[in-house]
Amino acid sequence: MGADGATGSATAGAATATTAPGGTPGTQPSPAPSSTQAKPAPSSTAAAPSVSAPASVDGRPTVAAALKQIPTKGRAPKTGYVRTEVFGVAWKDVDRNGCDTRNDILARDLTAVKYKPGTRECVVLSGALAEPYTGTTIHFVRGQGTSQAVQIDHVVALSDAWQKGAQELTQAQREQLANDPLNLLAVDGPSNARKSDGDAATWLPPKKSYRCSYVARQAAVKLKYGLWMTQGEKDAITRVISSCPTQTLPAA
Repeated sequence: MGADGATGSATAGAATATTAPGGTPGTQPSPAPSSTQAKPAPSSTAAAPSVSAPASVDGRPTVAAALKQIPTKGRAPKTGYVRTEVFGVAWKDVDRNGCDTRNDILARDLTAVKYKPGTRECVVLSGALAEPYTGTTIHFVRGQGTSQAVQIDHVVALSDAWQKGAQELTQAQREQLANDPLNLLAVDGPSNARKSDGDAATWLPPKKSYRCSYVARQAAVKLKYGLWMTQGEKDAITRVISSCPTQTLPAA
């Protein structure tokens, strides 16, 4: 997630970043503190265009259709938000496969994965991450001192979810949201820190070609858990999908 008090370091590891074709590497050396306020995304200042889009493509709902189903409300107070109390301790084994959620996402998102012997392929030792937010490739190696190089981002930040409907969920539902693979991506640590707990109105991935997929995932999570969006957030997503009106929600 963004730096909203629950930033997930992938695991203690040494990592180096190289630029993939069309990518732009992140340059911030270390994550910002959890109190950092996300800066508005450049695209959030323009008026939201009208988007003509089908309700579904190949049987899957489009982002435009999902936006019509997601309520529009103001942001609720953050009162009572303590990550470990309202969303549970980070990285539980909610699917009961024997591996914690963090290692599950590393195993899913990295390639050429190697595991720590004797862990039943649960603890990821190394791998290559085709980082979605920047377009870089991060070569991850588990080790001491660089645990922030690869982080597990909550695409819908937990504090954002808390202020937009998660207070009305049960504890079990909130813990599921915090560990749902639909809401999790292995990403570049500095980018995750810059995002902080922002929504689409305040932060979008610097890799523009990934923005359609990014807002689609946010919409899918909010629709699945009955969360709402602010008008500014919907406007920002509408601007993004104006260039990809047939963008569908990702599979759960």
